[in-house]
Amino acid sequence: MEKQENIHYFDQALEDYKRGTTRMKQHLPEMTEGYFHFTEEAFKAGTIDKKNKQLMALAISIYAQDEYCIIYHTKGAVEHDASETEIMETLAISAALGGGAAFAQAVTLAMDTYAYYQEKLH
Repeated sequence: MEKQENIHYFDQALEDYKRGTTRMKQHLPEMTEGYFHFTEEAFKAGTIDKKNKQLMALAISIYAQDEYCIIYHTKGAVEHDASETEIMETLAISAALGGGAAFAQAVTLAMDTYAYYQEKLH
């Protein structure tokens, strides 16, 4: 019997996203490369630093209820040293505008992702 490595849900979700983008790139390379170039430029530090850009993206992801982006941008915020309080304030703003559905995503998926990557990366 082959031993399988235990992959956490959040890591698996990000791997699924990467696999999907690779498949898209095979079929539409110019479009995919253009999209990722635009995104990379948008997330570069400028007047707004990378951490705050990740927090903004997290708030929008919560509001849009995009689970992959919630995981991705929570991880990005952790990688740029966002504190739990900064995450909570970001989630509160999103929930204030997005109501109960945004609040539910904030207090479950986003906070669980934060706890997981805070422990894993630090």
